[in-house]
Order: sequence, then structure tokens, then C-alpha cells
Amino acid sequence: MAIDCLVLGAGQEVGKSCMVVSINGKRIMFDCGMHMGYTDSRRYPDFSLISKNGDFDNALTCVIVTHFHLDHIGALPYFTEVCGYKGPIYMTYPTKALAPLMLEDYRKNMDRRGEDEQFTSDHIAECMKKVIPVDLKQTVQVDKDLQIRAYYAGHVIGAAMFYAKVGDAAMVYTGDYNMTPDRHLGAAQIDRLQLDLLITESTYATTIRDSRYGREREFLKA
Repeated sequence: MAIDCLVLGAGQEVGKSCMVVSINGKRIMFDCGMHMGYTDSRRYPDFSLISKNGDFDNALTCVIVTHFHLDHIGALPYFTEVCGYKGPIYMTYPTKALAPLMLEDYRKNMDRRGEDEQFTSDHIAECMKKVIPVDLKQTVQVDKDLQIRAYYAGHVIGAAMFYAKVGDAAMVYTGDYNMTPDRHLGAAQIDRLQLDLLITESTYATTIRDSRYGREREFLKA
């Protein structure tokens, strides 16, 4: 069993989520986000660390996107249409439906601010054609060795935690998740699994957040 993790974003910062995990010879990119705080080269993950010669199709087995927020998907059209990745991309059906809206809105904002355009509307459309949508708890055989499964993450509609298994090695990448149900989303749910690696968010770290009841009272008062 061999597992290796290359952190291209969100390792010690909030934003630009992108992890490449090598698991028993398969390489999976989890999320392909952008950093909202930068407008220079730090905006996107350094994809050259995946492949020096830019042969991303042979360097990666697949890309998995957990949800449609830009810090998890904002660099995807750039990676596929500008950098040239043409391999499979997996996300849930709601994520596939909402991602183009988020990406197009971001592209328009770049244009309004006078920033260099990183990708076009056509790039977004072509990128989405590469996406293979999955249902929650659907087991997908990516190839004869790699098996993936999506679990409900809460957080936003369509958000998923992803399980991946190759041979005797298994892992889960949570993306963003929520354990507190509210009036439109339930708490995250996942099976009891035997794992060799867990990659999870820690966005709020040691922050103690207000109760939902308290937030609702503040909202009503405002």
C-alpha cells in the first residue's frame, strides 16, 4: 500500500482547495479551486507541480470536485481549457448544474474589474462537457482499479464528501461539510468506513460559532 499527498492549495490557508493524492498508483485531484484574495499567479494552484511537461492526462487518473464554491472549482476551466487536461471529472448533479453559473459570474466580475481574462464563456461550456455527474452513495468504477463514492456533506446543495479505494488502500476527502442541520440542509452523513487517509477541512479551527438559534434571532432583529 502506498499513499502520497501533494497539497496545491488550502493546506495552511482558506481558499484554493486542491489536493493530489497518489493511492496505489492512481493519482486523483480533489477540487480545483481559486484563491479569492489574489489576482496574480497565486490565484490558482501551481499545476506544474503535477506535471513538468504539462501532460496532465497521463499525470492524473481523474479530477473530483466536492461542490460549486469558487474556492473549490474556480480554477477548473483554466485547468481543462488553458492547461489542457482532458480526463474525467466527477461531481454531483447539483454541482454540475450550479458550477457554470458561479464560474460565469466570476468571469464577468473579472471583466468588470479590468483583470486579465483567465477563461471565457466557451471555456466554461467545454469544461462542463467533460464532467461525469454522480449520485450520492453511487459507487463509480473509474477504471478497473479505482472506485469512488459520494456522500452527503450538507454545507450547500450538491456538496459531497468523496470516498476513494484502490486495492487495499482507502481514503475520504471531505471538502467542506456541516454537522448542524438547518432549515434547508441536513447534517453530513457517511458510512462507517475503514480508512488509511482522511483529508478534512478545518476552516473555523478553534472558533466557537454562535448557535443556529442565536444567529436566527440576530437576523430577525436586524
